[in-house]
Amino acid sequence: MIHELPLERRTLHGHFSPDLQPVLAVDPGDSVVFSTLDAGWHLELADAPPSPKFEPRDPELDAGHALVGPIEVRGARAGGTLGVRVDELRVGTFGFTFAGGWATPLNDYLGVSDAPEYALRWSLDADASVGRDQHGREVDLRPFLGVVGMPPPEPGVHPTSPPRRFGGNIDCTELVAGTTLYLPIPVDGALLSAGDGHARQGDGEVSQLAIECPLERVALTLSLVDLELERPVARVDGAWLTFGFDEDLDVAAAQAVAGMLDLMGREHGLERQDALALASVVVDLRVTQLVNGTKGVHAVLRDDAFRKP
Repeated sequence: MIHELPLERRTLHGHFSPDLQPVLAVDPGDSVVFSTLDAGWHLELADAPPSPKFEPRDPELDAGHALVGPIEVRGARAGGTLGVRVDELRVGTFGFTFAGGWATPLNDYLGVSDAPEYALRWSLDADASVGRDQHGREVDLRPFLGVVGMPPPEPGVHPTSPPRRFGGNIDCTELVAGTTLYLPIPVDGALLSAGDGHARQGDGEVSQLAIECPLERVALTLSLVDLELERPVARVDGAWLTFGFDEDLDVAAAQAVAGMLDLMGREHGLERQDALALASVVVDLRVTQLVNGTKGVHAVLRDDAFRKP
């Protein structure tokens, strides 16, 4: 069954919480179709700041990304695994990318913390899958959702900015249409939320923003999977991804490798030390993002990385 969610105050929120009431309940195997605002709740990109934003907003509860949901999945239980297949992503008409003007360790190192904030303003053509900035430069679009996740099980209000083992602000450029993200379920019913449209992003998201944009159409299919996971795993075209998240990039990398060794044991029947030795030859580690306080690393194992005897 396909369910459509309208973009309205009732379906939008800017935080994670297990206390949020679901705006929709679906059965496993159902699909959900909706549109999103950009992460900053903008309605359009004005010629000069500030651009108008969706109202009304609660200054505390809507301080984070503009998320659609939560969506309850009937039969989902804490400790299980939710599959989120990305069926369709269609960008809106505008996007933006900022750089400099605020203090971070990376901006401090690059010498742009005290510089005026700089913006690229993008015109997006969904049909041609092309973005053009104000200087006439063009890029091919590769849209994805920056945030797909569920709330931590602890009661209260949780920010949308960090990625967690239950998903959230993963910001992985690989999660395009046709991919499936597998997430450990933290609470009964799952309570999935999604948003933060990105028209294109490089690994690392080094300025702290991708091409931030609204999404005109998102279609997700939700399923329950018989799989035990510690952290997110994704199936993309021709490869498996495993993820790690931590304030320490080394720890995030170790988590991503641990998840990949689990996957290599599960998918290929390899013992752990054998998997680690082989992973050093055939697995790539990539910095997902450096910008959310909690950094991200994803490990990539391509289907053609090695041949079995």
